[in-house]
Amino acid sequence: MTKPLLYFDNAASSWPKPPQVGEAVLRCINECAANPGRGSHAMAVQASRVVFEARKHAAKLFGFKNPNDLAFGSNTTEALNLAIKGHVKEGEHVICTAVEHNSVRRPLEYLRRTKNVQVTYLETDEFGRINIDALKENIQSNTSLVVINHSSNLLGSILPVADIGQLCRDKGICLLVDAAQTAGILPVHVEQMGIDMLAFPGHKGLLGPQGTGGLYIHPRLDLEPLMHGGTGSQSEAIDQPSVRPDRYEAGTPNTPGLAGLSEGLKFVLRTGAENIHAKEWGQTQRIMEALRDVPHLRLLGPAIGEERTGIVSFVLEHMDASEVAFILDQHYGIAVRAGYHCTPLAHETAGTGKTGAVRASVSYFTTDEEVDTLIEAVKEIADSVIL
Repeated sequence: MTKPLLYFDNAASSWPKPPQVGEAVLRCINECAANPGRGSHAMAVQASRVVFEARKHAAKLFGFKNPNDLAFGSNTTEALNLAIKGHVKEGEHVICTAVEHNSVRRPLEYLRRTKNVQVTYLETDEFGRINIDALKENIQSNTSLVVINHSSNLLGSILPVADIGQLCRDKGICLLVDAAQTAGILPVHVEQMGIDMLAFPGHKGLLGPQGTGGLYIHPRLDLEPLMHGGTGSQSEAIDQPSVRPDRYEAGTPNTPGLAGLSEGLKFVLRTGAENIHAKEWGQTQRIMEALRDVPHLRLLGPAIGEERTGIVSFVLEHMDASEVAFILDQHYGIAVRAGYHCTPLAHETAGTGKTGAVRASVSYFTTDEEVDTLIEAVKEIADSVIL
Protein backbone atom coordinates (compact mmCIF):
# COMPACT_ATOMS: atom_id res chain seq x y z
CA MET A 1 0.00 0.00 0.00
CA THR A 2 1.35 3.43 -0.95
CA LYS A 3 1.90 5.72 2.00
CA PRO A 4 -0.03 9.01 1.94
CA LEU A 5 2.02 11.96 0.81
CA LEU A 6 0.85 14.18 3.67
CA TYR A 7 -0.21 12.59 6.95
CA PHE A 8 -2.71 14.39 9.20
CA ASP A 9 -4.11 11.42 11.14
CA ASN A 10 -1.77 11.52 14.13
CA ALA A 11 -4.61 11.46 16.65
CA ALA A 12 -5.24 7.88 15.49
CA SER A 13 -1.61 6.75 15.09
CA SER A 14 1.45 8.96 14.78
CA TRP A 15 3.56 8.84 11.63
CA PRO A 16 6.39 9.06 10.88
CA LYS A 17 8.24 7.60 13.84
CA PRO A 18 11.78 8.47 14.86
CA PRO A 19 14.10 6.12 12.92
CA GLN A 20 15.41 4.54 16.11
CA VAL A 21 11.95 3.18 16.93
CA GLY A 22 11.86 0.83 13.93
CA GLU A 23 15.53 -0.01 14.38
CA ALA A 24 14.88 -1.12 17.97
CA VAL A 25 11.96 -3.32 16.90
CA LEU A 26 14.07 -5.09 14.29
CA ARG A 27 17.05 -5.42 16.64
CA CYS A 28 14.85 -7.01 19.29
CA ILE A 29 13.40 -9.50 16.80
CA ASN A 30 16.87 -10.43 15.57
CA GLU A 31 18.74 -10.47 18.87
CA CYS A 32 16.44 -10.99 21.88
CA ALA A 33 13.08 -12.39 20.78
CA ALA A 34 12.80 -14.86 23.67
CA ASN A 35 10.01 -14.69 26.25
CA PRO A 36 10.81 -12.14 28.99
CA GLY A 37 10.36 -13.42 32.52
CA ARG A 38 9.91 -17.01 31.33
CA GLY A 39 13.45 -18.31 31.36
CA SER A 40 16.89 -17.83 32.88
CA HIS A 41 18.91 -18.20 29.67
CA ALA A 42 20.75 -15.21 28.28
CA MET A 43 18.27 -14.25 25.57
CA ALA A 44 15.30 -14.37 27.95
CA VAL A 45 17.19 -12.20 30.43
CA GLN A 46 17.98 -9.69 27.68
CA ALA A 47 14.32 -9.61 26.64
CA SER A 48 13.37 -8.88 30.25
CA ARG A 49 15.83 -5.98 30.26
CA VAL A 50 14.19 -4.55 27.14
CA VAL A 51 10.76 -4.56 28.78
CA PHE A 52 12.04 -3.10 32.04
CA GLU A 53 13.85 -0.30 30.23
CA ALA A 54 10.54 0.73 28.69
CA ARG A 55 8.95 0.68 32.18
CA LYS A 56 11.69 2.91 33.58
CA HIS A 57 11.34 5.47 30.79
CA ALA A 58 7.55 5.57 31.23
CA ALA A 59 7.90 6.01 35.01
CA LYS A 60 10.28 8.92 34.46
CA LEU A 61 8.00 10.57 31.91
CA PHE A 62 4.80 10.21 33.95
CA GLY A 63 6.29 10.88 37.37
CA PHE A 64 5.84 7.69 39.38
CA LYS A 65 8.53 6.05 41.50
CA ASN A 66 8.10 2.31 40.98
CA PRO A 67 8.26 1.12 37.33
CA ASN A 68 6.40 -2.03 38.38
CA ASP A 69 3.27 0.05 39.00
CA LEU A 70 2.89 0.09 35.22
CA ALA A 71 0.99 -2.72 33.46
CA PHE A 72 1.81 -2.93 29.78
CA GLY A 73 -0.89 -3.93 27.30
CA SER A 74 -1.79 -3.69 23.66
CA ASN A 75 -3.39 -0.20 23.62
CA THR A 76 -5.33 2.41 25.61
CA THR A 77 -8.55 0.45 25.16
CA GLU A 78 -7.16 -2.55 27.02
CA ALA A 79 -5.78 -0.29 29.74
CA LEU A 80 -9.14 1.45 30.22
CA ASN A 81 -10.97 -1.87 30.37
CA LEU A 82 -8.56 -3.15 33.01
CA ALA A 83 -8.98 0.03 35.04
CA ILE A 84 -12.76 0.27 34.83
CA LYS A 85 -13.71 -3.40 35.10
CA GLY A 86 -10.98 -4.10 37.62
CA HIS A 87 -11.90 -1.27 39.98
CA VAL A 88 -15.67 -0.71 39.90
CA LYS A 89 -17.79 -3.02 42.04
CA GLU A 90 -21.44 -3.97 41.76
CA GLY A 91 -23.84 -1.15 42.66
CA GLU A 92 -21.19 1.59 42.69
CA HIS A 93 -21.40 4.95 40.92
CA VAL A 94 -19.08 6.33 38.23
CA ILE A 95 -18.82 9.84 36.82
CA CYS A 96 -17.38 10.53 33.39
CA THR A 97 -17.70 13.37 30.89
CA ALA A 98 -20.04 13.70 27.93
CA VAL A 99 -17.10 13.73 25.50
CA GLU A 100 -15.61 10.33 26.33
CA HIS A 101 -14.33 7.80 23.81
CA ASN A 102 -16.19 4.51 23.32
CA SER A 103 -13.29 2.83 25.14
CA VAL A 104 -14.71 4.43 28.28
CA ARG A 105 -18.39 4.54 27.44
CA ARG A 106 -18.80 0.92 26.36
CA PRO A 107 -17.12 -0.67 29.42
CA LEU A 108 -19.23 1.58 31.65
CA GLU A 109 -22.43 0.66 29.84
CA TYR A 110 -21.43 -3.00 30.13
CA LEU A 111 -21.12 -2.59 33.90
CA ARG A 112 -24.42 -0.75 34.00
CA ARG A 113 -26.10 -3.76 32.34
CA THR A 114 -24.31 -6.53 34.23
CA LYS A 115 -23.43 -5.11 37.67
CA ASN A 116 -26.08 -2.46 38.30
CA VAL A 117 -23.43 0.25 38.17
CA GLN A 118 -24.75 3.81 38.01
CA VAL A 119 -23.15 6.09 35.43
CA THR A 120 -23.36 9.89 35.29
CA TYR A 121 -22.27 11.59 32.09
CA LEU A 122 -21.21 15.07 33.12
CA GLU A 123 -22.28 17.67 30.57
CA THR A 124 -19.67 19.90 28.93
CA ASP A 125 -19.96 23.04 26.86
CA GLU A 126 -19.69 22.74 23.07
CA PHE A 127 -15.92 23.03 23.36
CA GLY A 128 -15.64 20.01 25.67
CA ARG A 129 -15.00 21.92 28.90
CA ILE A 130 -16.55 20.85 32.20
CA ASN A 131 -17.66 22.76 35.27
CA ILE A 132 -15.80 21.42 38.30
CA ASP A 133 -18.57 22.60 40.61
CA ALA A 134 -20.98 20.45 38.60
CA LEU A 135 -18.61 17.51 39.03
CA LYS A 136 -18.61 18.08 42.78
CA GLU A 137 -22.41 18.26 42.88
CA ASN A 138 -22.76 14.91 41.10
CA ILE A 139 -20.60 12.99 43.58
CA GLN A 140 -22.63 10.45 45.57
CA SER A 141 -21.87 8.40 48.66
CA ASN A 142 -21.21 5.35 46.42
CA THR A 143 -19.09 7.15 43.80
CA SER A 144 -15.97 5.04 43.41
CA LEU A 145 -14.47 6.37 40.19
CA VAL A 146 -14.20 9.52 38.09
CA VAL A 147 -13.07 8.97 34.49
CA ILE A 148 -11.95 11.83 32.26
CA ASN A 149 -10.08 12.16 29.02
CA HIS A 150 -7.18 14.56 29.35
CA SER A 151 -8.07 15.83 25.88
CA SER A 152 -11.01 15.08 23.58
CA ASN A 153 -10.03 13.18 20.44
CA LEU A 154 -12.60 15.21 18.48
CA LEU A 155 -12.46 18.70 19.98
CA GLY A 156 -8.87 18.91 21.20
CA SER A 157 -10.05 20.51 24.45
CA ILE A 158 -7.83 20.03 27.51
CA LEU A 159 -9.34 19.39 30.94
CA PRO A 160 -7.84 20.75 34.21
CA VAL A 161 -6.67 17.37 35.46
CA ALA A 162 -4.80 18.70 38.50
CA ASP A 163 -7.90 20.53 39.78
CA ILE A 164 -10.05 17.46 39.22
CA GLY A 165 -7.39 15.31 40.89
CA GLN A 166 -7.41 17.54 43.98
CA LEU A 167 -11.21 17.28 44.23
CA CYS A 168 -11.06 13.49 43.92
CA ARG A 169 -8.35 13.31 46.60
CA ASP A 170 -10.42 15.44 48.95
CA LYS A 171 -13.43 13.16 48.40
CA GLY A 172 -11.48 9.90 48.54
CA ILE A 173 -12.48 8.95 44.98
CA CYS A 174 -10.24 7.24 42.45
CA LEU A 175 -9.36 9.28 39.33
CA LEU A 176 -8.75 7.51 36.02
CA VAL A 177 -7.33 9.63 33.19
CA ASP A 178 -7.49 8.64 29.53
CA ALA A 179 -4.28 10.12 28.10
CA ALA A 180 -4.75 8.78 24.57
CA GLN A 181 -4.31 12.26 23.09
CA THR A 182 -1.83 13.73 25.58
CA ALA A 183 0.76 11.11 26.55
CA GLY A 184 4.03 12.41 25.15
CA ILE A 185 2.43 15.68 24.05
CA LEU A 186 1.44 17.40 27.31
CA PRO A 187 3.38 17.19 30.58
CA VAL A 188 1.74 14.52 32.78
CA HIS A 189 2.87 13.86 36.35
CA VAL A 190 0.59 11.39 38.10
CA GLU A 191 1.61 12.25 41.66
CA GLN A 192 1.48 16.02 41.25
CA MET A 193 -1.83 15.86 39.34
CA GLY A 194 -3.56 13.40 41.67
CA ILE A 195 -3.99 10.71 39.04
CA ASP A 196 -4.66 7.24 40.46
CA MET A 197 -4.74 5.43 37.13
CA LEU A 198 -3.35 6.65 33.80
CA ALA A 199 -4.21 4.84 30.56
CA PHE A 200 -2.03 5.64 27.56
CA PRO A 201 -1.17 4.38 24.06
CA GLY A 202 2.29 3.70 22.77
CA HIS A 203 1.49 4.40 19.13
CA LYS A 204 0.38 8.04 19.27
CA GLY A 205 2.26 10.82 21.08
CA LEU A 206 4.84 8.40 22.47
CA LEU A 207 5.83 7.60 18.87
CA GLY A 208 6.05 3.85 19.42
CA PRO A 209 4.62 0.94 17.43
CA GLN A 210 0.97 -0.06 17.33
CA GLY A 211 0.04 -2.84 19.73
CA THR A 212 1.61 -1.09 22.72
CA GLY A 213 0.17 0.86 25.63
CA GLY A 214 -0.21 0.70 29.36
CA LEU A 215 -1.92 1.54 32.62
CA TYR A 216 -0.27 3.20 35.62
CA ILE A 217 -1.92 1.88 38.80
CA HIS A 218 -1.45 3.64 42.13
CA PRO A 219 0.25 1.36 44.72
CA ARG A 220 -2.78 1.45 47.04
CA LEU A 221 -5.10 0.02 44.37
CA ASP A 222 -5.68 -3.67 43.76
CA LEU A 223 -7.54 -4.26 40.52
CA GLU A 224 -9.24 -7.46 39.46
CA PRO A 225 -7.13 -8.67 36.51
CA LEU A 226 -8.70 -8.41 33.09
CA MET A 227 -6.93 -11.56 31.90
CA HIS A 228 -5.77 -14.69 33.69
CA GLY A 229 -3.00 -17.00 32.57
CA GLY A 230 0.73 -17.55 32.43
CA THR A 231 3.04 -14.96 33.94
CA GLY A 232 6.29 -16.79 34.57
CA SER A 233 5.95 -16.15 38.31
CA GLN A 234 4.10 -18.04 41.07
CA SER A 235 3.28 -20.71 38.49
CA GLU A 236 2.33 -23.19 41.20
CA ALA A 237 -0.54 -20.95 42.37
CA ILE A 238 -4.10 -21.40 41.10
CA ASP A 239 -4.82 -17.67 41.08
CA GLN A 240 -3.09 -14.80 39.34
CA PRO A 241 0.11 -13.69 41.10
CA SER A 242 -0.23 -10.92 43.66
CA VAL A 243 3.03 -9.24 42.60
CA ARG A 244 3.17 -6.40 40.11
CA PRO A 245 3.28 -6.13 37.19
CA ASP A 246 2.75 -9.88 36.66
CA ARG A 247 -0.74 -9.72 38.16
CA TYR A 248 -1.95 -7.66 35.21
CA GLU A 249 0.25 -9.00 32.39
CA ALA A 250 -0.82 -12.53 31.54
CA GLY A 251 0.71 -14.07 28.44
CA THR A 252 3.70 -13.25 26.26
CA PRO A 253 4.15 -9.49 25.87
CA ASN A 254 4.89 -7.59 22.67
CA THR A 255 8.61 -7.39 23.40
CA PRO A 256 9.66 -5.98 20.00
CA GLY A 257 6.89 -3.39 20.26
CA LEU A 258 8.04 -2.40 23.73
CA ALA A 259 11.61 -2.11 22.46
CA GLY A 260 10.33 0.42 19.93
CA LEU A 261 8.19 2.15 22.54
CA SER A 262 11.25 2.51 24.76
CA GLU A 263 12.95 4.50 21.99
CA GLY A 264 9.84 6.62 21.48
CA LEU A 265 9.77 7.39 25.20
CA LYS A 266 13.44 8.36 25.12
CA PHE A 267 12.76 10.70 22.20
CA VAL A 268 9.94 12.41 24.13
CA LEU A 269 12.09 12.68 27.27
CA ARG A 270 14.93 14.28 25.30
CA THR A 271 12.70 16.65 23.35
CA GLY A 272 10.33 17.59 26.19
CA ALA A 273 6.55 17.21 26.06
CA GLU A 274 6.15 20.95 26.54
CA ASN A 275 8.23 21.61 23.41
CA ILE A 276 6.27 19.04 21.42
CA HIS A 277 3.00 20.65 22.51
CA ALA A 278 4.22 24.14 21.70
CA LYS A 279 5.02 23.19 18.12
CA GLU A 280 1.75 21.32 17.60
CA TRP A 281 -0.27 24.16 19.13
CA GLY A 282 1.36 26.69 16.84
CA GLN A 283 0.45 24.65 13.78
CA THR A 284 -3.16 24.13 14.87
CA GLN A 285 -3.48 27.89 15.35
CA ARG A 286 -2.12 28.43 11.86
CA ILE A 287 -4.70 26.04 10.38
CA MET A 288 -7.57 27.56 12.35
CA GLU A 289 -6.68 31.15 11.48
CA ALA A 290 -6.54 30.24 7.79
CA LEU A 291 -9.87 28.38 7.83
CA ARG A 292 -11.98 30.44 10.22
CA ASP A 293 -13.41 32.72 7.48
CA VAL A 294 -13.87 30.03 4.84
CA PRO A 295 -17.53 30.03 3.72
CA HIS A 296 -19.64 27.02 4.79
CA LEU A 297 -16.89 25.74 7.13
CA ARG A 298 -17.29 25.43 10.91
CA LEU A 299 -14.38 24.73 13.22
CA LEU A 300 -14.95 22.60 16.32
CA GLY A 301 -13.39 22.82 19.75
CA PRO A 302 -11.71 25.67 21.65
CA ALA A 303 -11.42 29.03 19.92
CA ILE A 304 -8.26 30.43 18.36
CA GLY A 305 -5.74 31.36 21.04
CA GLU A 306 -7.07 28.85 23.59
CA GLU A 307 -5.27 25.73 24.72
CA ARG A 308 -5.85 22.56 22.70
CA THR A 309 -3.97 19.52 21.48
CA GLY A 310 -2.85 19.10 17.87
CA ILE A 311 -6.36 18.46 16.55
CA VAL A 312 -8.42 20.61 14.19
CA SER A 313 -11.87 19.18 13.43
CA PHE A 314 -14.33 20.84 11.10
CA VAL A 315 -17.55 20.36 9.19
CA LEU A 316 -18.21 21.62 5.70
CA GLU A 317 -21.87 22.40 5.03
CA HIS A 318 -23.54 20.55 2.17
CA MET A 319 -20.72 17.99 2.02
CA ASP A 320 -20.45 14.67 3.80
CA ALA A 321 -17.38 14.44 6.02
CA SER A 322 -16.35 11.16 4.40
CA GLU A 323 -16.56 12.77 0.98
CA VAL A 324 -14.22 15.57 2.07
CA ALA A 325 -11.75 13.03 3.45
CA PHE A 326 -11.97 10.98 0.24
CA ILE A 327 -11.21 14.02 -1.91
CA LEU A 328 -8.29 15.02 0.29
CA ASP A 329 -6.88 11.52 0.00
CA GLN A 330 -7.48 10.83 -3.67
CA HIS A 331 -6.88 14.26 -5.17
CA TYR A 332 -4.36 15.82 -2.79
CA GLY A 333 -2.61 12.85 -1.16
CA ILE A 334 -3.63 14.10 2.30
CA ALA A 335 -4.66 11.62 5.01
CA VAL A 336 -7.25 12.80 7.55
CA ARG A 337 -9.94 11.05 9.59
CA ALA A 338 -13.65 11.49 8.96
CA GLY A 339 -16.77 10.19 10.66
CA TYR A 340 -17.55 9.81 14.35
CA HIS A 341 -14.05 9.03 15.69
CA CYS A 342 -15.41 6.41 18.13
CA THR A 343 -16.82 9.23 20.26
CA PRO A 344 -20.53 9.77 19.51
CA LEU A 345 -20.97 11.54 22.85
CA ALA A 346 -18.52 14.25 21.80
CA HIS A 347 -20.29 14.64 18.46
CA GLU A 348 -23.60 15.11 20.22
CA THR A 349 -21.96 17.77 22.37
CA ALA A 350 -20.52 19.53 19.32
CA GLY A 351 -23.79 19.37 17.39
CA THR A 352 -22.35 17.03 14.76
CA GLY A 353 -24.22 13.90 15.81
CA LYS A 354 -25.90 13.58 12.41
CA THR A 355 -23.06 14.71 10.18
CA GLY A 356 -19.79 13.59 11.72
CA ALA A 357 -16.71 15.71 11.11
CA VAL A 358 -13.34 15.85 9.40
CA ARG A 359 -10.37 15.69 11.77
CA ALA A 360 -6.88 16.84 10.83
CA SER A 361 -4.22 16.17 13.47
CA VAL A 362 -0.58 17.22 13.44
CA SER A 363 2.51 15.76 15.08
CA TYR A 364 5.92 17.02 16.11
CA PHE A 365 7.19 16.01 12.65
CA THR A 366 4.52 17.87 10.66
CA THR A 367 6.11 20.64 8.59
CA ASP A 368 4.80 24.14 7.92
CA GLU A 369 4.80 23.32 4.22
CA GLU A 370 2.50 20.37 4.84
CA VAL A 371 0.20 22.60 6.89
CA ASP A 372 0.04 25.13 4.04
CA THR A 373 -0.83 22.38 1.56
CA LEU A 374 -3.65 21.14 3.80
CA ILE A 375 -5.05 24.66 4.16
CA GLU A 376 -5.08 25.29 0.42
CA ALA A 377 -6.67 21.91 -0.29
CA VAL A 378 -9.51 22.49 2.20
CA LYS A 379 -10.11 25.97 0.78
CA GLU A 380 -10.33 24.58 -2.76
CA ILE A 381 -12.81 21.92 -1.66
CA ALA A 382 -14.90 24.53 0.16
CA ASP A 383 -14.92 26.72 -2.97
CA SER A 384 -16.38 23.82 -4.93
CA VAL A 385 -19.39 23.38 -2.64
CA ILE A 386 -22.65 23.54 -4.59
CA LEU A 387 -25.45 25.09 -2.51
